Amino acid sequence: MTHAARFEHEIAGKTVLVTGGAGFVGSRIADAVVADNTVRVLDDLSAGSRDAAPQGAELIVADVCDDDRLVAAMDGVDLVFHQAAVVSVARSTEAPVATNRTNVDATLRLLEAAREQDARVVFASSAAVYGHPECVPVDESHPTRPTSPYGVSKLAADQYVRLYASLYDVPTVALRYFNVYGPGQPGGDYSGVITTFVEQALAGDPITVYGDGEQTRDFVHVDDVVRANLRAATTPDVGAAYNVGTGEAVTIAALAERIRALAGSGSSIVTTDARNGDIRHSRAATEAARDRLGFEASIPLSEGLKTLPRLQ
Repeated sequence: MTHAARFEHEIAGKTVLVTGGAGFVGSRIADAVVADNTVRVLDDLSAGSRDAAPQGAELIVADVCDDDRLVAAMDGVDLVFHQAAVVSVARSTEAPVATNRTNVDATLRLLEAAREQDARVVFASSAAVYGHPECVPVDESHPTRPTSPYGVSKLAADQYVRLYASLYDVPTVALRYFNVYGPGQPGGDYSGVITTFVEQALAGDPITVYGDGEQTRDFVHVDDVVRANLRAATTPDVGAAYNVGTGEAVTIAALAERIRALAGSGSSIVTTDARNGDIRHSRAATEAARDRLGFEASIPLSEGLKTLPRLQ
């Protein structure tokens, strides 16, 4: 599968592994680098699709928790984009041990293999590491108090990733994604709320907002997330974590209104009970990514929503 966006980057002549490379973000990263590099995609296809892996990449269908398959996939690798993870907060609450195995144990094994191969690792961390923000925008020095097994697992892996840079001199970068959206995203949780709202609006069903709708989120387009990963793959400023967001926030109620208008829908917007543990406000401080990675999000939400196939 070839995605429409094209990306400028300086990655060439390398052997690259993308874990979760048949998924929403990972497939786009793999597609961005496949023309100029030898690319391997490691994915168990539990959330990704075989068709999403780009042509020209070697697809290894395996669980990232399978040590032998992971180590084999890492053989001779120069660069790893580590996207494979349990990403659902709800699923992590139901299965914290399995979540830890995938998000922490597999990351640690990957880091050991990267140490053996002298490979760089770019890790998909999450804004969930911060928990309930004391203030917004949230910068990278904000206290980390995650509120779910997912957030705890991402924080543990984030810390391991940075530790391997300082302790073992493995060049690593952790990217703390805020709410990623874009074409091809599955629904579920707040990262998938846009997909859910679009589906409801186009079906003429009520657009369902949890809580009062005044909670805010920083939605960042998947193409900007890819650009952040490409920057992280070449930056000299390793051993650090960087927020990946727009620095702008929208209320969930306003998001529902925008999607209803773009869809030309007559759906009503209804509110229901707030979800336990939901964060009230979230917005990224983006100065570190701008100043040290040379990355700034370039797609505002108003334009990004128009990239969704069903809203075009």
